[in-house]
Amino acid sequence: MPELPEVEITARRLDAALRGATIESALAPGINALKTFDPPLHAIEGRAIAGVRRRGKHLVVDVEGDLALLVHLMSAGRLQLFDKRASLRDRTSRLLVRVEGERELRLREFGTRQAAWVKVLRSGEVEADDALATLGPDAWPDPPPLRELLAAHGARPLHAVLRDQRVVAGIGRSWVDEILWTARLSPFKRGDDLDESEAEALRAAAVACLGGALDHYEEVVHLPIPDKLPLPLQVHRRQGEPCPRCGATIEAVHYEDYVMCYCPVDQTGGRVLKDRRLSRLLK
Repeated sequence: MPELPEVEITARRLDAALRGATIESALAPGINALKTFDPPLHAIEGRAIAGVRRRGKHLVVDVEGDLALLVHLMSAGRLQLFDKRASLRDRTSRLLVRVEGERELRLREFGTRQAAWVKVLRSGEVEADDALATLGPDAWPDPPPLRELLAAHGARPLHAVLRDQRVVAGIGRSWVDEILWTARLSPFKRGDDLDESEAEALRAAAVACLGGALDHYEEVVHLPIPDKLPLPLQVHRRQGEPCPRCGATIEAVHYEDYVMCYCPVDQTGGRVLKDRRLSRLLK
C-alpha cells in the first residue's frame, strides 16, 4: 500500500504538472470506485485544477470553483499522469480525468479487489469527510510528542498502534518496520509502556525515515510516476538478510496478509519472536 512518502511524492509531482490545467472531461470506468453522486463527477469539467496535496495516505485534487476530488489508493491503486489517453476498455482504469494537452490523470488499480475510491466533494466538506475527520495527526514532518498520544490508546503493540490511522496518519506496514528498527524498539512493545527517551527516539525515527524516503524520491522519481516506487527499505521484507546496523539476521513474523520484520539483536534483546505460521501448524 502506498504510504505517506509515496503519496507525498505523488502529490508533489502531480501538483507541479497539473496546477492551472483545465479539465476537459471526467469519466469513471470503474463505477464502483466513485463513492459520491452529489456533486456529480462531470461538475469538475471545464474547471482548472488548483492543486494536488496529501492528507495522511489520501490525495486531494483541488478544483477551482469550490470542488475537490478526494482519492484513496488503498493497497493497489496508483494515481498517475499520462501523455496519452487510455481506452475505456482498459481494465485497470477506475477514474479518467482528461486535461488540456491530451493528458490524462488516471486512477489505476491492479488485482481484483477494486478497493481504491474517489469522492467528489465541495471544498468545505473535504476535511469534514469521515475519511479525513477521523485521522490522527500526520506522522511527518512534525508529529506530536508520542508518549501521551500512544498511551491514550491503551496497551496495544507499537506495530499495530502506529499503523492505526486514527492515532497517527500516514504509516503502514512497510514504514512501521523501518521506524521501529531505527528507534531500536520491539514491534510488540506496548504503546502505553514507553519512557520519555523511547518516545522521543520513536518520534525522531518517524521523522528521519519518512523524510529520508522523500529525499530519496525527490532524486529518483519523475513523471511518469512508475507503478512501483523504489522504496529505500533496510529491514522490511528483508528477512534472512544481515541487519544493516549490527549484522544479525533479520527475522520475520508472518501474518495472513503481511510480514513484520525486525532485528532480534537491536530490537528484542536477542529474542526471536514466534512466527505465526509455525504457531498455527503446531496447533
